[in-house]
Amino acid sequence: QVQLVESGGGLVQPGGSLRLSCAASGSISSFYFMGWYRQAPGKQRDLAASITSGGSTNYADSVRGRFTISKDNAKNTVYLQMNSLKPEDTAVYYCNARQSTKTYWGQGTQVTVSS
Repeated sequence: QVQLVESGGGLVQPGGSLRLSCAASGSISSFYFMGWYRQAPGKQRDLAASITSGGSTNYADSVRGRFTISKDNAKNTVYLQMNSLKPEDTAVYYCNARQSTKTYWGQGTQVTVSS
């Protein structure tokens, strides 16, 4: 059973930056897809950014140009660099990883953007 552990969330002022990390207990090479979802209070969980096993990335329109997803296979970790943060980026951020027959979720990390 693979475990995903997120870290790096916190409180940041508008315009600031944070880097989230998602560490997997096993090899991330086994996942064809890894992504960062986010869920604001009272809203559905939406995909913010994703990366495939081949390194292709995709971003929601709301974060494109500000967020960057990357991965380090040697460290079994996926990152989300978030720049120019806005109050509307406030949410719980969840790491997601997919194999052919299984999907895994992390426990989430809170990101709050406020002055």
